[in-house]
Amino acid sequence: MTDLTDPAIVGQRTPRVDGEDKLTGHADYTGELHVDGMLYGYPVPATIAHGSLESLELDAARHMPGVVDILHHGHFPALHRSPNSLKHGDRVSEERLPFEDERIHYHGQYVALVVAETFEQARAAAYRVTARYRHDDDAMPSLLLSEAEGILLDDAGYSRGDAAAAFQIAPVTVDETYRIEAESHLPMEMHATLAEWRDGGQRLVVHEATQGVIYQRNALARVFAMPQESIEVISHYIGSGFGNKLFMWPHAVATVAAARMLGRPVKVVVPRQQDMMNGGNRPASRQRIRLGAERDGRLTSIMHDSTTETARVDRYVDHCGNATPSAYACDNVTTTQRIVAVNHGTPCMMRAPGETSGLYALESAIDELAIALAMDPVELRLFNYAASDPKSGLPWSSKQLDKCLTRAAKRFGWKSRDPAIGSMRDNDEIIGYGMASATWSAGRQPCEARVELRADGSLFVACGTQDIGTGTYTVVAQAAAELSGLPVEKVEVKLGEASLPAGPLSGGSMTTATTLPAVAAAVRDALHALKEVATRPGSTFDGVAPQSIRVAEGALVTDDRRASYAEILGRQRLSSVNGSGSAKPGNERKQYGFRSFGAHFVEVRWDPGISRLRVARVVSSIDVGRAINPATARNQVEGAIVMGIGMALLERLDYDPRDARLVNANVSDYRVPVHADMPEIDVELLDYPDFRCNEFGARGIGEIGLTGVAAAIANAVHHATGKRIRHLPINLEKLMD
Repeated sequence: MTDLTDPAIVGQRTPRVDGEDKLTGHADYTGELHVDGMLYGYPVPATIAHGSLESLELDAARHMPGVVDILHHGHFPALHRSPNSLKHGDRVSEERLPFEDERIHYHGQYVALVVAETFEQARAAAYRVTARYRHDDDAMPSLLLSEAEGILLDDAGYSRGDAAAAFQIAPVTVDETYRIEAESHLPMEMHATLAEWRDGGQRLVVHEATQGVIYQRNALARVFAMPQESIEVISHYIGSGFGNKLFMWPHAVATVAAARMLGRPVKVVVPRQQDMMNGGNRPASRQRIRLGAERDGRLTSIMHDSTTETARVDRYVDHCGNATPSAYACDNVTTTQRIVAVNHGTPCMMRAPGETSGLYALESAIDELAIALAMDPVELRLFNYAASDPKSGLPWSSKQLDKCLTRAAKRFGWKSRDPAIGSMRDNDEIIGYGMASATWSAGRQPCEARVELRADGSLFVACGTQDIGTGTYTVVAQAAAELSGLPVEKVEVKLGEASLPAGPLSGGSMTTATTLPAVAAAVRDALHALKEVATRPGSTFDGVAPQSIRVAEGALVTDDRRASYAEILGRQRLSSVNGSGSAKPGNERKQYGFRSFGAHFVEVRWDPGISRLRVARVVSSIDVGRAINPATARNQVEGAIVMGIGMALLERLDYDPRDARLVNANVSDYRVPVHADMPEIDVELLDYPDFRCNEFGARGIGEIGLTGVAAAIANAVHHATGKRIRHLPINLEKLMD
């Protein structure tokens, strides 16, 4: 099969090919691995957020049972920083090396690493390390606890028309500020590293819970001044990351250094509390949205000014205004971006970075504009529908947002909504309806893949990307099965090793759209090689032109001949034929705008008598081109919706306003949705393949399910209660105030 316009396997619900390994415990997660002679490391975190380390008292810890060594600023090798380049594939999450100096920039910063024979011994000894500090009094606890203006980033803004002038003369305006607290990624699997030096220290093997094996290999090569070819990074299975495992963190460098210093393998699993302190977070944001419109609802001005947190030890920018220039048809749009350095661990990308926060503010403001206009929120969005990309001026590769809005509204029962505040009731509960649009960029990266057609009738596929739990193993197997004509169960997929052909990061909803075209090229290359074998003298297709041979159900066929792959290879006494392929974005990126789209409709219920607020129902329609595996794709959206509920109602990292220490670094005090919080979730995946994006018609799906959810909930809360909460999360105190 070479025509992907009407596939038999791609686009069909397919059981996960890695499901059995996960259910039976055979999936090798880094934190569960063990190798002979392995030592265990346990980090010692700083207990202050701003100051200097004056001394470490180590004697008590050194004399604890099983302790082998304690690494710290005075006992650590001289290493190099990574250039930290996204372009060159060596970006890291925190450029500063572990124990690089004695300055303390945030609560939880590593000050030592205890290494012992067992995990329990390492942990017990770490608690016996006593650090003494000099405190600095000017700790910045949070962007939201100050009115700091921040540093304006000249290269992070956008402008068209004259938004300020248009706003001044607009007959209807909205001018509001929206705030979001910092959030933790809180993946089920913590950060973990297992480092082993082999061949007399000439070769390094690292098992890592990472969303980018290639990036981590490259960064380690720069830090330890080694050839990339001498380093293998392996990440076969990951218990989610949501962005905080995209790039290498200091714990990995410390683990590798410890293994080299001690001549034994070392494993570090970062404790949950430390993971929340120093393993990345979505930064807090403060966003001012100004909208101007004519009385008929036509948008005339959009101004989106964002300020987000970064760290004092490193810089991270959460671009909240990224989606705004393309969201609506409006001639006058401007966005600005500022950053404020605080004494937190370095923020990092978190599912739909920037745009999740930005769309909460923008879509909340659009709802406020609809109320000011006495206009239905769905109708307002459709009235300002951008049929082409307003930012680039290019036509969309494919856009079905109008269908998302109308179809989800119909399934939700939006027409039954009474717009009057608090007017819809069910016994003691007040019902609120809210909605919001969703969008996320549809990107691609370069990718390579390799396949083998084997004499046993199976197909092997290898690519240096990784499956972070989203189903990459399965969609790769589907693509290879589709093009080879073999059943999915005859396809073996190998991912998550840096020595494999270079694959993409698992982030930004780009993995599927990036990987599958390279896999397709490799499969076709292998089939071409097989046809050459099949037409050799004495073979089944002797004398037949290779281009006239077709592929069907794991066999090569012509009008009068047929032979399975196994027969062809067996007749020539070959174990396999190989194929390699690569793919990258082309000129289409200069011809079209690429985005995915969606709409979320939310029902909340508020019982003022017992002060109970809950999300009762979510209906979503999502336009991501073709869903390669609708089962895993729908699961991605459902999980993102749950994450959006947490963002809107529950999640916040609390920093002590006196000294910037993180107060709730645990899963008891940091609240996330649980089973009892689950609403009814109805997800529709529109099926409009986007063949301009790639030959499979697929765009990314992991991020878009989260964008817009928090706004839809906030809009529904306002409809139920009359209170416009512009500061997430929407807790009961804010509703009862």
